[in-house]
Amino acid sequence: MIQIENLSFGYSSKSLLFQNLQLSLQRGHIYGLLGKNGAGKSTLLKNMVGLAFPREGSCLIDGRNAASRSTALLQELYFLPEEIYVPSLTSAQYVKNTACFYPKFSETDFYRYLAEFEVPREAVLNKMSFGQQKKALIAFGLATNTSLLVMDEPTNGLDIPSKVQFRKIIASALTEDRCMIISTHQVRDLDSLIDTLVVLHEREIVLNADLDTIADRLTFTNLSSTEGMDVLYAEDALRGKHVIMPNTAGTYSKVDMELLFNAIISGDKSLLNFLNKPEYAKPF
Repeated sequence: MIQIENLSFGYSSKSLLFQNLQLSLQRGHIYGLLGKNGAGKSTLLKNMVGLAFPREGSCLIDGRNAASRSTALLQELYFLPEEIYVPSLTSAQYVKNTACFYPKFSETDFYRYLAEFEVPREAVLNKMSFGQQKKALIAFGLATNTSLLVMDEPTNGLDIPSKVQFRKIIASALTEDRCMIISTHQVRDLDSLIDTLVVLHEREIVLNADLDTIADRLTFTNLSSTEGMDVLYAEDALRGKHVIMPNTAGTYSKVDMELLFNAIISGDKSLLNFLNKPEYAKPF
């Protein structure tokens, strides 16, 4: 679906944000792109959808150069940026003016998503709250039925009930022919939604792994004491410590994405070194 090869990018030639970046993303997955504020998540997404142009290397979508922004490519791509603009139109007027650019757009799906998000279909878009505007555009993006859906910080502006609904709706909209990429710095917003985790840290993709694989290799648990234990990462908790350990017993534990993310950005390489051992590592 998306193949990034040796991508180098910087807003200034003297300071590259990415250098020789490698990444491969496939259909049938919901990818969570995580990174600290300022890590370059938005810039990476813009390179993916052809709104930023690499100085070296390439970004291909189904073999097409993303930077070409060809009609055939744009018909199968929907990008929701973090900063949104909505016109002074009702939902029906917006559909009339915009849906024609997406051959697989479903008006039925759109109004169903609006109803699930509790967004009034007769309201004028720019008169609604920011959260309602965001939900309306998410509903539209899902209804385009494009093969690639890219959303940058889509949960910003959503209240807690709306975030719960967002996760349910996104999960229900995934098909084997669709690839979804969602960036956030709020790790818990993607809990129980994504199936593959991509972490951007210090200008590199340091992790690209599905959650099942992570759960096979790591154990997430609480311990009263870590003395004598093979601990890869630990954080103080109310009672003892939250820890990540090698899964030597072959038992299942739910991946704590926030703890995992904190481990990755902590500066301690123990966990990444363990995951990236030759017998474990998968190509990015």
